[in-house]
Amino acid sequence: MTHVTNGPAALLSLEDFPYPSQRMPVVATHGVVATSEPLAAQAGLWMLRQGGNAVDAAIATAAALTVVEPVANGIGSDAFALVWDGAKLHGLNASGRAPATHTPELFTSKDLREVPQHGWLPVTVPGAPAAWRDLHARFGRLPFTTLFEPAIAYARDGFPVGPVTAHGWQLTERAYRRQHVGAEFAGWFETFAPEGRVPNAAELFRSPGHAWTLERLAASACEDFYNGEVAERIARCASETGGYITKADLADHTNTWVDPVSVSYRGHEVWEMPPNGQGIAALMALNILEDFDLARWPRESVESYHHQAEAMKLAFADAHRFVADPEHAEIPVAAMLSNSYAAERRALITPRAANPAPGAPPKGGTVYLCTADSDGMMVSMIQSNYLAFGSGICVPGTGIALQNRGHGFTLDPAHPNCIAPGKRPYHTIIPAFLTRNGVPIGPFGLMGGDMQPQGHVQLIVNQLDYGMNPQTALDAPRWRSLGGRHLALEQSVPQHVVNGLSARGHLVDLTERGVTFGKGQVIRRLESGVYIAGSEPRCDGCAVGY
Repeated sequence: MTHVTNGPAALLSLEDFPYPSQRMPVVATHGVVATSEPLAAQAGLWMLRQGGNAVDAAIATAAALTVVEPVANGIGSDAFALVWDGAKLHGLNASGRAPATHTPELFTSKDLREVPQHGWLPVTVPGAPAAWRDLHARFGRLPFTTLFEPAIAYARDGFPVGPVTAHGWQLTERAYRRQHVGAEFAGWFETFAPEGRVPNAAELFRSPGHAWTLERLAASACEDFYNGEVAERIARCASETGGYITKADLADHTNTWVDPVSVSYRGHEVWEMPPNGQGIAALMALNILEDFDLARWPRESVESYHHQAEAMKLAFADAHRFVADPEHAEIPVAAMLSNSYAAERRALITPRAANPAPGAPPKGGTVYLCTADSDGMMVSMIQSNYLAFGSGICVPGTGIALQNRGHGFTLDPAHPNCIAPGKRPYHTIIPAFLTRNGVPIGPFGLMGGDMQPQGHVQLIVNQLDYGMNPQTALDAPRWRSLGGRHLALEQSVPQHVVNGLSARGHLVDLTERGVTFGKGQVIRRLESGVYIAGSEPRCDGCAVGY
C-alpha cells in the first residue's frame, strides 16, 4: 500500500506527472492563497504581504470573489469555514435559514412538489457577510476595512473577466432570457447585463452597486447587511416583487461555531463540517474504502474507479436520507461514521455496479478558497449562491445576487430535511482539512454541487493511496456518480477503464454535457514549514505564494 510522506521528494517528483497539464505545484514559505480566480488570489496574497494572517487573506479573497466570479458566488451567498489556529481546528457554519413564511403548506398551496430553483421561493437568508464578520472578530489581525479594499477597487474601477467565468456568465444569460421574465428578475439584467449583454472574456466589467454595498459592509463590520440600509433594500425588493424575506428574517440571522467531524484514512485524519452540510458523505465513503487496498491496483484501473464510485453511492444514499439541520432533527452522526457501520456498508460492494438504498445506522454554481500564513494558521473556506447566480434575483443598485439554497429542502413532512421557518437546508458546500496524528497537513476543497464530497474522496485517494502531490492530484481524471448506476467520466479517462466499468454494469456517460467535475484547491504544509499548493486546471484559478 502506498502512503504519502510529508517530505518534499515524494511530493515534487517529476515522475509524478502522468497527466497533460504537467504543472508543478506552487512552493512558498511565508504564505499561500489558492482559489478559482487569480485576481481574488492576489487580493488574499496582498493581505499576507501587509502582515495579515490566513483569516485576513481568506476574507479578502472571499470578498473579491463576489466581484470577479459572480457566476458562482456573491454577497448573497452562504459560507462554511474550517480554521486551524495553530493548535486546534474550528468550524464555522454560516448557512442561512428559511424565511418565517416558509412552511410546507406554502409550497403545496402553489401545487409544487419541490422547492423551485429560481425566483423568491428558494431564497434563504445569506450567511456569507456574517461569516466574514465572525471570522474576523475571532481571528482577524488587519483592520476589517482593509480586507475589502481590493474587492471594492475591482467593483468600482473594473476588472477583466476570466474566460471560464465569462463562459458561465454567457450560458446563464441565455437561459435567463428564455425563462425569467418577471419583475423580480429585472435587477439581474440591470446588474449583470447592463448594456443588454454580458461581458466577454478579458473585457473590463464594472459594478458600482456592488462597490456601494461592499463599502457599507466594510464600514459596519457587515452589520448593515442585516440591520441597516442594505437590509432595507433587500426587504423592499422582496416586498415590491412578490418575495418573502423580511427585515426580521435578516435581523434574526446568526452563524454557529461547530466542532468538525473526522475519520481516519491511511494514518491521517480527514476533517469535514458536520451536518447540515454533506461533508459526512465524503467521510463515510473514505471509511468504507479504508479496508480496500486501492494502491494494489493502478490509479487508472477499473478496480480503483469501481470501488471508489460504489463507496460514494453508499455514502450518498445515507446522506440524502439523514442529513438536515441539527437544530431541527436528530442526526446519527457518530453512528454514520462508526467503523462497524462502515463494515456493514462495505460488505454490499460487489464487482457489479449497484443502486443502493439508505442503510439503518444504529441510533445514536460555488467558490472554494484556502489560505495559509507563516505562523501556520490555515483556512479552508467555501461560499456559494448555488446553481450559477443562485435564485436569479439581484437587489437593484446593490450587486447582491441572492442565493437559492432553499432548493436543497424537501417538502416531504416525514423527512428530516423538510422545509420549515428558520430552518437550514441540506447544504452541498463543504470545506475540508487534513491532519496526521493531530499535526496539520492542510486545507483542501472543491466546488460543484454533489461533486464536492466525490471530489474530496478522489483528492484524498490520489494523495494518500497514490502518492500524488497537490497539483497532480487536481490534474488527474475524475468520475462523478449521477445517481443509480449512472457514472460520468471525464474524456481523459483511459478507454480500457471506460470499457471495464461498462462491463461491470455502470451506465457510463462521456458526453460531459451539463456535467461538471468540480474546481478544487489544495495546500499542504511540510514539516519544514514550507507550503506546497495546487490549483484546479478546470477553471481560471491559481495558487500564489511568497
